[in-house]
Amino acid sequence: MPTKYIIVTGGVLSGLGKGIAAASIGHLLSSRLKIIPIKCDGYLNVDPGTMNPFEHGEVFVLDDGGEVDMDFGHYERFLGVTCKTNWNLTMGRVFDMVRQKERRGDYLGKTVQYIPHVTNMIKSHIFEVAEEESAELVIVEIGGTVGDIENELFLEAMRQMKEDVGRDNIAYVHLTYVPVPYGVNEQKSKPTQQSVNLLKQRGIFPDLIIGRCSQFLTKEIKSKISSFCDVVSDAVITGLDVDDIYEIPLIFEAEGLPDILHKKLNIYSPPELRRWKELVDNIRNPKREITVAMCGKYTKLEDSYASIIESFNHCSAHLGCKVHLQWVETTDLQDASFMDGVDGVVVPGGFGSRGTEGKIEVIRLARERDIPFLGLCLGLQLAVIEFARNACGLEKANSTEMDSDTPHPVIDILPEQKEIVDKGGTMRLGAYPAILKEGTLTHSLYEASEVSERHRHRYEVNPEYHDILQEKGMVFSGCSRDGRLVEFIELPQMKYFVATQAHPELKSRMEFPAPLFYGFVKACLG
Repeated sequence: MPTKYIIVTGGVLSGLGKGIAAASIGHLLSSRLKIIPIKCDGYLNVDPGTMNPFEHGEVFVLDDGGEVDMDFGHYERFLGVTCKTNWNLTMGRVFDMVRQKERRGDYLGKTVQYIPHVTNMIKSHIFEVAEEESAELVIVEIGGTVGDIENELFLEAMRQMKEDVGRDNIAYVHLTYVPVPYGVNEQKSKPTQQSVNLLKQRGIFPDLIIGRCSQFLTKEIKSKISSFCDVVSDAVITGLDVDDIYEIPLIFEAEGLPDILHKKLNIYSPPELRRWKELVDNIRNPKREITVAMCGKYTKLEDSYASIIESFNHCSAHLGCKVHLQWVETTDLQDASFMDGVDGVVVPGGFGSRGTEGKIEVIRLARERDIPFLGLCLGLQLAVIEFARNACGLEKANSTEMDSDTPHPVIDILPEQKEIVDKGGTMRLGAYPAILKEGTLTHSLYEASEVSERHRHRYEVNPEYHDILQEKGMVFSGCSRDGRLVEFIELPQMKYFVATQAHPELKSRMEFPAPLFYGFVKACLG
């Protein structure tokens, strides 16, 4: 069977959820097909690694060390695949590859142009990934909105692909917006009509339209969109606003999406959703509730912590527990009275000194009051600093990232990082193994002696302070294979005081919640 392709585009406005739609489509078709997701983004950064979370949301890190768009989190969680860096294609990377080919003389003296050279580069990259991975189905998501200048070359490449692969081997899915204006109480199709017209002007005629709406699309609105946008009525389906993104595959199935794509692509891969439905029902109908303080500095944009939020959803699905997240901005923390009403505290990753003293104060209160605590990446580093100051008597202990003149640099930059000038893709990135100490809580949660989690950092616990930290009661429950790098810490006398230098939220799955999160939620439940 030739490789099949599904191209997902979006219209009207950004943030409609193309990544979740693409991931949900993949989930519904994954029972019998090997599916590879590819994301094409129009920005000129080579990757999102140097972009502010306020600007772009969470940077998702892969096993191979790639820093990619947060939609790859949805792909991995919905498809059960381990994605690779070259599945993320930014226009910056495309231009970089074209420039390198031109410098090598690969174009034989020709004038290098957007068409055909850039569009050919985009297509050849997608075809190479499909061949390397022996993919049976490739889902390509085009970032941005139809009409944006940034994604024009990607759209042109997608238009050309139908002639390259054959019209029976490619399907175009367009996600659009169907508003219900306040006071009118009527679903409006005009934005969809205009969005599809823009797409058609670029030579792409959608086979399936998903209308994002606060209500299920009525038969009348589906018929109207069908008529004006030249698709069959059955191929207009609802992308319903939901509280829980894991409901989307269930809605798409009920709307008949799998059958439409089966017929268009001549494939058969029926959805297997029984266990998925059970887990979604657990999220919908929690038997218990807890409140967790999320103490960070990017709290105004929850997308900055998307994988952490999803990790808690995965725990909810297995423990039947609703996790209420209380967002705490630590930059100017004046009042810590919020600690009186929370069942647990999470200090997530981050960079720079802003907000760190507020986080350290929160960690001190959690430790002294025996409130369950989970530290992630920077959260581990700040937990070490707090413990060094208040349990080890190391006054003004700090990280050299925050204070280069600290008398006690309990957190210091990795030696191999000190000479690095370029910021992009140069941290300790990707999956690294850790040896877990038997008898520790971390060991019991993972039920393994060696684990692999993903990292994204430059600083580590300074080996010169390992001895005093351990003498005062901190347990290094996981270290690198050579014992030099501290990967997990815990305070065994506490209800739950665990931190990791890694980002375990990146590998959490609906079916398999991240062990440290699972243990944390159980501890919050008492």
